[in-house]
Formats: sequence, structure tokens, C-alpha cells
Amino acid sequence: MIDLLSPSRSLQAGTWFKLICGASYQHVPAIRSLAIAYSLAGADCIDVAADPAIIATTQEAIAVAQALHPQARQKGYVPLPRPWLMVSLNDGEDPHFRKAEFPSHQCPSTCHRPCETICPADAIRFTALHSGVVDALCYGCGRCIPICPIAHIQTRSYVYAPEVVVPLVMQAGIEAIEIHTQVGRLTDFTRLWRSIQPYAAQLQLLAISCADGADLIDYLWAIHDLITPLPCRLLWQTDGRPMSGDIGDGTTRACIKLGQKVLKAGLPGSVQLAGGTNRQTVEKLREMNLLASGGIAGIAYGSYARSLLQPLLNSLMEDPTMRLEDQPHLLWQS
Repeated sequence: MIDLLSPSRSLQAGTWFKLICGASYQHVPAIRSLAIAYSLAGADCIDVAADPAIIATTQEAIAVAQALHPQARQKGYVPLPRPWLMVSLNDGEDPHFRKAEFPSHQCPSTCHRPCETICPADAIRFTALHSGVVDALCYGCGRCIPICPIAHIQTRSYVYAPEVVVPLVMQAGIEAIEIHTQVGRLTDFTRLWRSIQPYAAQLQLLAISCADGADLIDYLWAIHDLITPLPCRLLWQTDGRPMSGDIGDGTTRACIKLGQKVLKAGLPGSVQLAGGTNRQTVEKLREMNLLASGGIAGIAYGSYARSLLQPLLNSLMEDPTMRLEDQPHLLWQS
């Protein structure tokens, strides 16, 4: 029997809601606060980097949120499910798995530092304590790269070694894995899948995240054929305009358009939007009747979710000893 408040039920009902902390976002205090807030807000799934320390922090945060449920009910919130904990892996180079970097000592003293202004994660700083990119805060959006007046900023990409990381994250007690792939990388996907496959029965969900491209649907069908039979639920994450939900309302168009394309293909499993999701996404889906049975199963929020809480996260970071659950005015505001 499916719990009416479970993430499984949300997938079936078209109310699935996922928080993306970021595949390369590694600021542990911020992730902890995000996970507490979004667990209490009803998130069905929390997606984090495949790092045992971050997994442990998120598990602690979920437990804190569960303990706060009685207070949430007193404030008028309904009982909430425990979200599934997901980690993201990649089968090759991917913008979600990179960090910006540059030697700040080479920056001209006359530069007006547009990189610092445009960074949505406040990861670029020029202070007495730190000059350059705060590595743990950078999640690889890349907005700083084209805006640098001297083309000074580069990125450092990484690909997980699946035979090493998969056993580690499974031992840490996750419930879901998301594979980031791109059209044309079936050989690389297969290599990663072979490392995950022995653990598939322990998962509640496998998600496949892919941006649009030529022959996208054929590629997704090839992935489906490779991973079938699958002992857990399958979700297709359509990455419309990656890491752009905080830019403006218009970014939701690309993610809905790609979601429609994948939905029309009739692939077994659920379809969930990402990449450009924001405050307009649910409204537009309802207008288009795409949240009905058999339609879009849910939405993942990443950069937009972080932007909503960034002022509160900044308040907490002013004092490293502060915890969100100990600050009621910040907790319930978040």
C-alpha cells in the first residue's frame, strides 16, 4: 500500500517536488539549512552532491525537520513525508559538475568586477579574508565566464569514478540516484550504469537527467532499453535551460517545452521538469492542463530555490554557530 503522504504518491498524483542543492554545491552549512527548510515545505526529494559528508549533513537536516513537524502542525502546516535523499552522478563532462576559478592576483586593479555582481551564489569575493572563488559555494552556473572583461575565468570539471563513488554513496543510505547524461554518450552511460546496476534494488528511484538535442528521444529510448528491467521507479528529468531558474520568469518556457517533447514520446516512467523552473512554472502547467493524470509528474527547483533563501542563508553565515532550527524567526520565514 502506498502512503498517501509518500514521495511515491506525489509522483502518481502529479505533485512531486524536488529540491536541487547542486551536484557541485558543497557549502555544508547552507545545504543543511536548505534541506531543513525544504523538508518542512513538503519536498519529496532532496538532490545533493555525491559526497559522504554532504549526505550525512542532509540526513541530519531531514531528521531535524521531522522533529519539527509538531511545531509545523501548530502553525497550520499539514503533516509532511520524509523526502528521499538523492545524489547526482555524471557519465562525462557536464555543466552541473564544474567549478569556476581564476587567479585573482592577476585581476586589474581598475576592473569593476562584474563577476562578483553576477554570481548568484555569492561565491566570488574580493575581501581581506578571501579573494577569488569560494570553491564550496560555486555550483558551476558559468555566468561569470562570458562577463569577465579580460576572459580570465575558467572552469574545472570533474567526472566521478563510478566504481569508487557508487559503493560509498549506497553505504551512506541514499534512496535515489540521478544520472546526468547528454545525447550521444550511450557508451559512457553504460559504463556508469554497470556500476549502479548491482545496487538498483536498494533504490526507490532512478532519475535520468538530459538536456535537449538532436535525436534526444531515440537516445532516451536506448537508455530505457539498457536499464530495463528496473527494480525501482524511473523518472526522466528534462533539463530545459540548466541552472537558470533565478534569472527571470521567461526561463520556464524552455523547461516546459522540453517536458512536453519527452512526455509526448511516451517513455515508461514519470517526467519531471528542471532547468529554468521558477514561480511561473506551476501556473503555466496548469494553464496548459499538463498537471493532469498522465502529464508532468512534478518539478525540481534549484537555483530558484536557493535564491529565495539566499538572504536568510547570508544571515546565518554571519555567525557560524547559528543553526536554522534555533532561530524561529528565520526558520518559519524560510
